[in-house]
Order: sequence, then structure tokens, then C-alpha cells
Amino acid sequence: FLTRVFRPLSECPWWLPAVMFFGPSEFDVDDMGYAMSRLETEPDAGKDFSGVGSSSSSGSHISSEHLDHDEINQITKLKSSPHQRYSRVVPGRHELPVSTVRMIAGRESNFSGRGGRFSAADCCHMLSRYLPVKGPWLVDQMNSRAYVSQFSTDGSLFIAGFQGSHIRIYNVEKGWKVQKDILAKSLRWTVTDTSLSPDQRNLVYASMSPMVHIVDVGSGTTESHANVTEIHDGLDFSSDEDGGYSFGIFSVKFSTDGRELVAGSSDESIYVYDLEANKVSLRTVAHTSDVNTVCFADESGNLILSGAGVLVGHLEGVTFIDSRGDGRYFISNGKDQTIKLWDIRKMSSTPPAKHDVIRNYEWDYRWMDYPPEARDLKHPFDQSVATYKGHSVLRTLIRCYFSPSHSTGQKYIYTGSNDSSVYIYDLVSGDKVAVLKHHSSPVRDCNWHPNYPTLISSSWDGDLVKWEFPGRGEAPIMSKKRVRRRHLYY
Repeated sequence: FLTRVFRPLSECPWWLPAVMFFGPSEFDVDDMGYAMSRLETEPDAGKDFSGVGSSSSSGSHISSEHLDHDEINQITKLKSSPHQRYSRVVPGRHELPVSTVRMIAGRESNFSGRGGRFSAADCCHMLSRYLPVKGPWLVDQMNSRAYVSQFSTDGSLFIAGFQGSHIRIYNVEKGWKVQKDILAKSLRWTVTDTSLSPDQRNLVYASMSPMVHIVDVGSGTTESHANVTEIHDGLDFSSDEDGGYSFGIFSVKFSTDGRELVAGSSDESIYVYDLEANKVSLRTVAHTSDVNTVCFADESGNLILSGAGVLVGHLEGVTFIDSRGDGRYFISNGKDQTIKLWDIRKMSSTPPAKHDVIRNYEWDYRWMDYPPEARDLKHPFDQSVATYKGHSVLRTLIRCYFSPSHSTGQKYIYTGSNDSSVYIYDLVSGDKVAVLKHHSSPVRDCNWHPNYPTLISSSWDGDLVKWEFPGRGEAPIMSKKRVRRRHLYY
């Protein structure tokens, strides 16, 4: 299910939702066609590029009945394809992606008519082919499970949260030096989520508790031990209406203006916390199960997405949601071992007729493998735009994301996996572009640098490692220690 929260400023205070809608998305299946876009390997791929090939491996595909959604295909091509003059096909030759050498030569001769300049799409076409598959190199190693790993918006900082009460903030631009070593307060089970404020001054962290704590990360103190070296202010999301029930918070996010927090909890609710008033300004009982994830659909902060239970298309619960940032498309990771792409505009207030999928098995994702007989099941009212398979979503709430807009045009999606790997898929074709293997335990979170071909993966094995595409194949300057390299790409 999804939660839409609209806030027309002319009708209500900035913090109060005016219209709320709860319901599944709804698509017109007749409008869906079929098309295929494939990645091809250039002759010089082995020299300069990541080795991205054209074939998809078994178990990795897009469902044909949902493959072609003309708008998302077109938008992705516009953001990540070079000028048509660069890609003119020579008669009798197989069409290949435009090489970097050809584009540079074309720019120098003003081939595209842009005055010797690359467009944003030209840049994305080149940068998106240098995938972060080299390595890995060790960033840090802890003796407890890693649950959260996130770059700041500008990529200058990196935040990692561990089950053993530690949250570390690394300064990426200063050799991954630990800028803040936070020992969390009143931690229950683990750090479930963290969020850095837009101005990068404050960090909030959540656990299986109604208390979210906020830390001043801009202070000069490196060691931040709760209420010993620094104060970690507690933000109480509980109320008298809870009747003493103690719930946990799975997901927490700053609003784009830094004035609010939105959170998803184990009491089936979405919360909005007003930081200026220092109180909960909204609680919505949005679902009938745990709200595992929340995010904003766009930069306005007027539309919130949440995930719980079963989306119309997923057969099992949703573990994570990531928005494309355009208020239209988002992806969800599901315990049915798939990622699905959705168009939010197709939602309606009238859910389709209830239709339970018949299951002849009992299963709990926390400690059981996914039943083989369930892998080919499909929801009869699947309204997603596309489905991606190959990774595994077990044991924990594994996260998935769109690749960065600036460097890749969001032409990929990527995810951690229970099989200790990171998977990268092509958004349009569904091909499994790369599988990064190093870890020995589930990869709950991973994050792609917003500007450079750098990806950090964190695992329950305690390792925080960096994957890159260095310019000349050398070890990155920021690296501490080279770790055993095991990666596959197609």
C-alpha cells in the first residue's frame, strides 16, 4: 500500500496535511506494450570500460507484460543517451553504444552543434558506463553488523550505522577519515535508520524504540558518546493515546527544508515530527502491518510514500522504497525476492477486488529460504511497470535504489542481497549488469556516490568496503587496505 499526503499551502498550515489518500496503485494494462533496450559491449570495452555486456543472466529479467512503459523508457533515454548525431549507424554495421573517444572527437569538432560542449545526457552516457565494479577496498571494519550506509546529498560525508551502538560519519574528501564517532543512546536491537539534515549539521538515528535521537555533527568533538561527551536530544514519537505501548521506528527521514521528520513505525503508523515545535504534528494509522519504509516522492516534501504489507503486485511484504525524485516513479524491494517499478499517478482511491494468492506453504523470511514453488507465482492484479529478479531479500529489510541522476541519468537500479552481494540492474532492459561479491553475510544497505563511480557496500559481516572505477586501474587515494577481490559482471 501507499500513502499520499498532499499539503496545499493555500488551504492549511505548512505542517498540516489537507488531503490524505490510502490505497494501491492502479494501471490501465491496455496501455502497456513491449519493447527491449539492450546494453552492448564496445570493441574497446576491455580497455576503458567496466565490461558491461548485452546478455542478461538466468533469473534476471523484466516481466514482458510490464516491460514497456513508454514514458519512463523515453525519459531514461533522454537523460542518458548521447546526441543522435553521435550515434548515427554506419550501414552494414551492428549498432553499438557510442564510444568515449568518438564523443570527445565530436565535441572538439562541434559535431552536435553545441559549441563544443557536452550536454548533461552526453555526460551521463559516458559516466554511466564506468560502473563501480573494481575492488573492493576496505573503508572500515567493525565487530558488529552494519545496518545503514548512506552518502550525504553532496557526497562529502558518509554515514554508517552498526548494531553495536556505533554510528560513524566519514569525511570522504579527507581520505575517509572518521569525522564523528557516535555511540548511540538507549539503543534497542540496532540502529534501524539514520538521516542527515539538508544543511549537514544534524543527524537523527532511530532504533526499535519510539525515541529518535538527534546529534550535532557539526561540532568539533570527534567522540560523541551520548550524554557523556555530547548531548543526544531525544525526540519522543509516543503519545498518551498509545496506552503505554512501546513501538519501534524502522525508517526516519528529514524533510527537504529540514523542519520536519517523517517516520514509519511498528505500530502501523506514519509520523511527522515538527522540529521547531518539538512535538509530533501528525500521526496516521496508514497500514495494517509494520511500516518498514518511508520516503518523500519529490523535493517539495508534499508527497510521502510508505511501504507495509503487500503492494498490488508484490506477493509478500515490502522492505524498502526509493523515489526517483520526480513525484512519479519509485521502486520497492519485496520479500517475494523482486524489485518492482511503479507509477504513482496510476493510483486510485478504489482498491481492486480483493484476490488472495493461494499459498500452499508457510514461510518466514527472517530465518527460512524462499519456497521454490513461490518463485513463479504472479499477483493476478500486478500493476507494476516492471519487475526485476536475481537478488534475494531475506533475514533483514534489504534496501534498493535508483542510480545517481547526475552521473548515470538513473538508468540503473541497485540493491543489497541476502547472498552477500550487490546487484546492479539496467532499468529499461532489466539485465543484470553487475554482481559485486566480497561479503560473507547479508548486504542490508549499499550506496552509490552522487557524482563519481564509487559504491559503498556494508554487511552483517561488519565490513564497509568501497567499489570504484579508478581512472587508470590504480588503488584509490582514499583507500586504507585492499581486501580480497571477488566480483562478477556481465
